[in-house]
Amino acid sequence: MELHQNKRVYFRDLGLLDYKEAWDYQEKIFSEIVDRKVNNRKLEPEKQTPTDNYLIFCQHPHVYTLGKSGKEDHLLLDDHARDEKKVAYYRINRGGDITYHGPGQLVGYPILDLDHFFTDIHRYIRTLEEAVIRVLAGYGLNAGRIEGLTGVWLGHDGSGPPRKICAIGVKTSRWVTMHGFALNVSPDLAYFGHIIPCGISDKAVTSMQLELAGKIDMQEVSDSLASHLAGLFGMELVTDNIYS
Repeated sequence: MELHQNKRVYFRDLGLLDYKEAWDYQEKIFSEIVDRKVNNRKLEPEKQTPTDNYLIFCQHPHVYTLGKSGKEDHLLLDDHARDEKKVAYYRINRGGDITYHGPGQLVGYPILDLDHFFTDIHRYIRTLEEAVIRVLAGYGLNAGRIEGLTGVWLGHDGSGPPRKICAIGVKTSRWVTMHGFALNVSPDLAYFGHIIPCGISDKAVTSMQLELAGKIDMQEVSDSLASHLAGLFGMELVTDNIYS
């Protein structure tokens, strides 16, 4: 564990942001944190500088992303069809298969040094899921987990057909995290019809708007999710929205 624990987390809500731009921004912050950890190990304890933590929220224009373990044929559109629909496509370095991001979906990128919290990736992913489950409970939605599958689901308890409402895919190195989760608040779910989401062909995808049959306030959801994440991780959230 780091000598100097730092539970301060800089929270930045960047609004609608191009996926590649957000990915590059994550990589920059991620590399800075990892580099500082490596350099700290070369220094006497009293000369070490605690690493920083970030929580980034945003939405993306239409894009499909394929994780390291994903299969190209889970994208059901060819290049011409994607161009017609104005949807981008990237192979990326997170775990998991293919997913969709677009307007109306709340995407969260925690870039945390887990030495400040807990060094357990399984617990980390379960904690992200738990925050989303608690947000949905606040809207009267009974969400939960399905054994063997990552993410947050409705119908997990047999009360209806299983349908995913939040996808999760992360990368870690030296206990530093990047990538994260995507909660379907009010996206156009038709875009999920052009992929096999997360490589799972026998389960549906849903959204808060569909389940609640009404318009959902994105800012309200964002505030609730940030609050639950802070509580579960013991974060000291500092909002600055600096983007550079």
